[in-house]
Amino acid sequence: MEATPVTGPELAALLRLLGDLDAHSIAIGHARDDPFRTAAAEVAAAWRDGGGVVTATADWPEEAASWLRQARRLTAYAPDAWVVLARPPGWLGMGRRLAASTDWTPTRTVAGSALADASVAAAGVFDGLRGATADGGTWYVRGRLLVTHPPTPDCP
Repeated sequence: MEATPVTGPELAALLRLLGDLDAHSIAIGHARDDPFRTAAAEVAAAWRDGGGVVTATADWPEEAASWLRQARRLTAYAPDAWVVLARPPGWLGMGRRLAASTDWTPTRTVAGSALADASVAAAGVFDGLRGATADGGTWYVRGRLLVTHPPTPDCP
């Protein structure tokens, strides 16, 4: 799947999901390629524009020996929530490292549309992870299942 910068509806959904978590401070983790770097910068700018704090930004490769350095950087300042923008292969390794070695929790994490993938849910370590779809819908992991919801029309 080709990475794309975060869409307008996706960004709005990510911000809503973070609001649902009552987050003020966030840390942003992302894959190292340019589209995900761009998406991370867009999320950071929107979060700061809304009065929030970005405590850290960490990127990671698709393959690594352990991802421990990146995991520690992402969790170092105890943010209220995390934002993840990556493809499943790199995230599966990074997410497993976060779960095994830090105080990170999937229930305090929102993710971009690229992670709305059955392989993420099937990994068994992301129960409670939630995210946005490119069209502004949402998704979440429940156990080992990926559940999606279409965007809801704005209420007058």
